[in-house]
Amino acid sequence: MRHQKKKQIDGIVFGIRAVIEAIQSGKTINKVLVQRELKGDLFQELWKLLQNHKITIQKVPFQKLNGITGKNHQGVIAFISPISYQNIEWIVPSIYEKGIDPLILILDRVKDVRNFGAIARTAECLGVHAIVVPDRDTALVNSDAIKTSAGALHKIPVCKVPQLKKTISYLSEAGLTIIGCTEKAEKKISDQPLNGPIAIIMGSEEDGIDNKLLVKCDYLVKIPLSGSIQSLNVSVACAIMIYEVQRQQNIV
Repeated sequence: MRHQKKKQIDGIVFGIRAVIEAIQSGKTINKVLVQRELKGDLFQELWKLLQNHKITIQKVPFQKLNGITGKNHQGVIAFISPISYQNIEWIVPSIYEKGIDPLILILDRVKDVRNFGAIARTAECLGVHAIVVPDRDTALVNSDAIKTSAGALHKIPVCKVPQLKKTISYLSEAGLTIIGCTEKAEKKISDQPLNGPIAIIMGSEEDGIDNKLLVKCDYLVKIPLSGSIQSLNVSVACAIMIYEVQRQQNIV
């Protein structure tokens, strides 16, 4: 009898038993796609495991799963993360203990993988201590993201959280000033003092920072633009924003 090949290719694991084994072996999983209306005892075992580990689940039609792999996926595909996510509530105190002011970057629904990789590269180069992302509606950390980041995603902590709003409240209570970078702001980034512990919020490529997060900011700032195209790629905007913080703090 031939041994069944391990059901894993290019950062995904498929098949109910294979996904169960991946979770039990401690692999970090970005999310799991599950066929709608899937049933059975083994699937129920997987479902409980997903909920216990608080893994993001997305129910999708059978056709979407077939578009990812033509092999026997049994209605389940898991995306394996090449990095381990960290806890922002552990990171911030550890930075303070070193006598350093934390600089945290919060990405609200930045979904493009290459943008995310480029942002991570810039953030690591310019001394950001951690990147915070939501557990849904965010770029998957995959091989493309790692490559675009030039390996920075293996160096800078990435923290995936269930509610950005709650995390922002935590950071504010921890003494960080919350700065939102948005074209809706009146004040230019160079006119806003950016000293001390800082958390920068950058919004999605489509519609910027969610209004529920804007109201949590201490200050809103914008990057002044003089050309006819009044928007920047989010990775470029991140670079400008982080550099301005470091410039004001005489770090660069």
